[in-house]
Amino acid sequence: MELIELLVNNLGIQEGQARGGAGLLFRLAKDTLGEGDFSKLSEHVPGIDQLISAAPTSGGLKGAVGGMLSKLGGGTSKLGNLASLAGGFSELGLDSGMIGKFIPVVLSFVQSKGGDDIKSLLEKVLK
Repeated sequence: MELIELLVNNLGIQEGQARGGAGLLFRLAKDTLGEGDFSKLSEHVPGIDQLISAAPTSGGLKGAVGGMLSKLGGGTSKLGNLASLAGGFSELGLDSGMIGKFIPVVLSFVQSKGGDDIKSLLEKVLK
């Protein structure tokens, strides 16, 4: 899968970590975007459902904290969104600093597949 190769090569991580990390980002998009917008995104990302299912499911304590931050922010808090990813990244053996390294690679990939409009859909969730 092209996106996984990009993540492995650019970030020096293992394939399973790349799959899980990308899956966490796309799951966040699925949970945050409306069904219509997520459907547009998924049309341009081959294997998006497999990536989401490769993501760790329990966010652990960090994920719970992120969920609470998100609720405090009215459900759309980007700080809460990104904090909720930290637990999943930790389960993959990646520190939370890797989230910031995944995002530009994933956004660039999405832009190459779907153009600026699709990139901006995902960017709203991740920035």
